[in-house]
Amino acid sequence: MKYESEDAEASSLPGRGPERLSGSAALADRHVGNRILERRMTLGLSLQQLAALIGVTYQQAHKYERGMNRITAGRLYDISHALGVPVSWFFEGLGGDAKLPEVSPRLRMSLELARNFAAISNEKHQEALSQMARALAGQRQTEAE
Repeated sequence: MKYESEDAEASSLPGRGPERLSGSAALADRHVGNRILERRMTLGLSLQQLAALIGVTYQQAHKYERGMNRITAGRLYDISHALGVPVSWFFEGLGGDAKLPEVSPRLRMSLELARNFAAISNEKHQEALSQMARALAGQRQTEAE
């Protein structure tokens, strides 16, 4: 289903779009976008793959994740199915005084590492990489002591 015309209309209307939204509406858009990013990375999907699953361009999916474009109800429904979570999952943690959690560079790197590890088809290569990670983690613990 294509909803891009709805998104374009919504962002071109007066009082719409992140720069014109109330603080709580813009926070909610960024929170939902951050949750989309979090789930996509957990599943090991690229932004291009997510865009294809929900029928939008890479650029549009990127804007959703950054909270730059508002997401229609129908589009959020499509995203929830593509990512295998209920629509309500995107709003978890969004409350009165809740601050938008930042995805740390370390978490991004960890999620990317997990995605890349899962993409390795050779089990021997996976085991070798796993052993190397254990050795490096052990070396770091020894250095800290």
